[in-house]
Amino acid sequence: MDVALVRWPAERSERDRLSVLRRPRLLLVAPDAPAPSVEDPLEDWVRAPVDDIDVRARVDTLRRRAAGVPTTTEEPSLDEDGVLRWHGRWVSLPPVESRLTRALLDRFGAVVGRDALARAGWPEGAPGRNALDVHVLRLRRRLGDVGLAIRTVRSRGYLLESYSPYAREA
Repeated sequence: MDVALVRWPAERSERDRLSVLRRPRLLLVAPDAPAPSVEDPLEDWVRAPVDDIDVRARVDTLRRRAAGVPTTTEEPSLDEDGVLRWHGRWVSLPPVESRLTRALLDRFGAVVGRDALARAGWPEGAPGRNALDVHVLRLRRRLGDVGLAIRTVRSRGYLLESYSPYAREA
């Protein structure tokens, strides 16, 4: 997706229009203008005059965000109360789902076998195959709200990875 360059504050209406369209944009802020307030991940700004290398770096980051490619190597965190946090979002998890998530986070981006996941969820002994499937289904729904996805790796197990909610809206 192309990133629009918008002169700020001269082209304020263009910024508003692009924001409604969910288009990524880089604001080129006039030297004497106050810095704009940016809360949209599809927007960034630099003060003019600006080096071409800096513009290209910011445009590349905005393109990655718009395409749903992670722009950081930060990994999600799960606290002892079962609250999972990632990129400013959070979700509270029940105990079994918290233990399943911990096992997936310990190998973030790698496959966790079904047996290992079942042992993590039920340390005293798994109640059966269907129980794991039901909890993984519930967990998929909850983790989707923070930008994470659980993928099934056929005949091997599950993999936790990131996805961008912006990629679905484009």
